[in-house]
Amino acid sequence: MKALLTILFLALLLVTGLSAFQHLHAQAAGRISYEATRRIDPSQLRVVVNGQELRPGSPDFPADIPDVRTFAQTLSFAGDYAKETQEGGGLMIRTLEGPGGPGGPGGPGGGRAPQTTNLGRPFEETTYLNLKERSAATVLTLKKDDKTTAYRSDAPIGKAEGWQLTEQTKKIAGYTCRKATVSFRKETYTVWITTELPFTYSPIRELTPDHGVVLAVEGANEQFRASKVDLKTAVAEAEVRPSAQAQPVSAEELKDLRDKARADFRQRAMDNFGAPGGRN
Repeated sequence: MKALLTILFLALLLVTGLSAFQHLHAQAAGRISYEATRRIDPSQLRVVVNGQELRPGSPDFPADIPDVRTFAQTLSFAGDYAKETQEGGGLMIRTLEGPGGPGGPGGPGGGRAPQTTNLGRPFEETTYLNLKERSAATVLTLKKDDKTTAYRSDAPIGKAEGWQLTEQTKKIAGYTCRKATVSFRKETYTVWITTELPFTYSPIRELTPDHGVVLAVEGANEQFRASKVDLKTAVAEAEVRPSAQAQPVSAEELKDLRDKARADFRQRAMDNFGAPGGRN
């Protein structure tokens, strides 16, 4: 009888362990949706009124230009790999119609409000992560005429030092998170970390903890907060790994390609619109 009880106990342990393994494996793929805001770098703003470019701080610089942008960021993950994608942002052109123009006094528009148009992005940019090795691959895809070229730059995920973990907790997107603070970019960030997911990640790569997933992070110039964690959607590993066809480049070369694409896109937009005002 004792031998039978021992066998039953061992069988129960095996079933329980298998169930736990299957549960963990089921959680090894899915998506996390973040809502994010980031302060706009003033050097990236371009405002042109009646053919004259105005810089922030100029007396004629429009007072209603927002200084932050809002966007959505999604993390898709499968096993040891993940992919970040963003929605929102892009080049914004705002037409400011002055006196005598279509919207000015006496014009057919009767002084209607300025029109804002989102022209999208001059490139596609995706970040792929190797969660196990703590490395990131940024893939920049540029299209010129009928030719599309992808460039890839790899870098290790850095780590901020001086983490202070507190006992304060709260629920975010259904998961219990613990509060931590850390100094980064000459300020203190507040980070909320859950250990209820089977990998380690942060939407701000330098603020990746030793263990756990960051579901919210708050700084003076940027904030991320998870709105949904979806473990039911199937994500294939091939979807979250970069293509081997991307041309490898250095981080500096990738930045130059990105900056040139933005400058060319902005200039084409200004030439095509011929608008008395525009905004990025």
